[in-house]
Amino acid sequence: MKKTRRIGSLLLLASALVMSSAACSNNNNASSPSASAPSVSSGTGETANREEYTIDVFSMLSNFSGEQTGWFAKVVKDKFNIKLNIISSNLEGGGDVKFNAMMSSGDLGDLVVFGDDGQKYRDAIDAGMLTDWTKDGLLDNYGKNILKYAPKAIEKNKTNFGGGSSVYGIGFDVGEDKPGPSEAKEMTYHPNLRWDLYEKIGKPEIKTMEDYLPVLKKMQEAEPQTETGRPTYAFSMWADWDGNMMMLAKAWAGLHGYEENDGFSPGAFTLVSADEEKVQGILDEDGYYLRALKLYFDANQMGLVDPDSLTQKFDDVINKTKDGQVLFSMFSWADDTYNTPERLAEGKGMELVPFKEERTYSYGFDPYGGNRVWAIGSKAEHPERIMEFLDWLYSPEGSMIANNGPEGMAWELKDGKPVLTAFGEQALPANDTQVPDEFGGGTWKDGRNQINNTTFKLTAVNPDNGEPYDYNLWSSTLAKTPNKLTENWRAAMGANTPKEYLEKNNQLAINKPIFTGTAPEVLSTELEQIRGQVATVIKQYSWKMVFAKDQAEFDSLKKEMTEKAKGLGYDKVLEWNKAQNQKTFEYRKAAK
Repeated sequence: MKKTRRIGSLLLLASALVMSSAACSNNNNASSPSASAPSVSSGTGETANREEYTIDVFSMLSNFSGEQTGWFAKVVKDKFNIKLNIISSNLEGGGDVKFNAMMSSGDLGDLVVFGDDGQKYRDAIDAGMLTDWTKDGLLDNYGKNILKYAPKAIEKNKTNFGGGSSVYGIGFDVGEDKPGPSEAKEMTYHPNLRWDLYEKIGKPEIKTMEDYLPVLKKMQEAEPQTETGRPTYAFSMWADWDGNMMMLAKAWAGLHGYEENDGFSPGAFTLVSADEEKVQGILDEDGYYLRALKLYFDANQMGLVDPDSLTQKFDDVINKTKDGQVLFSMFSWADDTYNTPERLAEGKGMELVPFKEERTYSYGFDPYGGNRVWAIGSKAEHPERIMEFLDWLYSPEGSMIANNGPEGMAWELKDGKPVLTAFGEQALPANDTQVPDEFGGGTWKDGRNQINNTTFKLTAVNPDNGEPYDYNLWSSTLAKTPNKLTENWRAAMGANTPKEYLEKNNQLAINKPIFTGTAPEVLSTELEQIRGQVATVIKQYSWKMVFAKDQAEFDSLKKEMTEKAKGLGYDKVLEWNKAQNQKTFEYRKAAK
């Protein structure tokens, strides 16, 4: 996903991806966990009398490695006198490789961001490589915003992973305690097409996922090249987000209300319905995963798949999206590079084009937080300063700034409500707009928070101003005259936003978050070894199947993949997965 939402993520994606100073904790008389820590003025993170402190941020979600630069770096430096050196496991040898190397070194860095709360997180706890926030008053003295705004997320971590007494981290996307879809204007998984080209070919109806292919072929024929002369494709893909399977094949299950992780049990080889007691094995003959591989194979036979998909990375696809080479996108936030203000004003851009059978997965609001975890490494020199920074991210002020920039740059308050500035109109959400030197210089896109994890659900309401953190949902944004693309889309779809359209047409499958009071079970050592071996086979063969020369080779590769996976023990892991998924169904019943 931004990684979710994000896919998502991306979604990502992600992306995708988090209180005013007067409301921050007041710790003048608090004892510091580190005797050598510099003094703090009122616990607000002010830099008076503080030495510069560079912290290593080991993020399993980031798509960036190196020192954070630009406007977010300036905010953190000015407020905390902290510099962020980001270490991305995605870019440095792959997730497992980099994590294992860090574990072997005995140091996971200062601020640690886990992609989930599974085995890696628990191994780090068991190895003593994460700080217990209950020790030396760390959370009580320096985490007052966390305790105020995310108490249930702390309760979950303490109960599930700390034996009821210790706290080793906190989940992301802490949301309000209410029902309904938690996404903003758009969903995590999103079938977006070049709307202007879709209009040009007459907006044909799309009933099933396979019906996109002839539509996309006509769109490609209508615009075979970009303005810069590069070829267009329906699908331009990447493999660096693959986990237990090909991520971009799994995403089609998300458009039918299924997800790999059901919010309780760890994902592996099942896809679980958000709102029904239904489970699919990814190698089920009639399941969405194999169906998606067939769709991509057919698309490649039609010349709709970018041949670079086998070797390129996510950043390569983003650059191609920016140029207009990509006609279909699964993650709406990834389209932002193409949907510039200039193109939108011309009526050009990517927008939701749903299919009749679609039931998009919604993650729902979760006051207990999601499974991506923020933690502090046990070797951190000044854990209290890291906790202050994290606590700020879990404050209304911090979440507002981390996602929308400092007040006065991309947004300002008018009559107590946030409004985008002229700069913000040009820069958000991810454009290469030059940032004034007074705010850190560089571009808006490069200066964004590169840790790539959120704290609050961005659709949650900021108590400081009564508006959501997501600028797309501000009253001032919604009241603006739409650009030409949005105007055309709304007229055709009869809704103001993609989420509104899907909600009105009963095309959402909303997951209900649950609190179990116990940590999810993890695979045994034997099953984990099998999972890894099987996942490798499934990923390798999935890509081969997409690029098979003909139907006979596709069928042969599918047979080989299934036989090899089952020979390695696929069914053993599948059986274990289904047993955990059944527990999730029971928890859902109990929560009603």
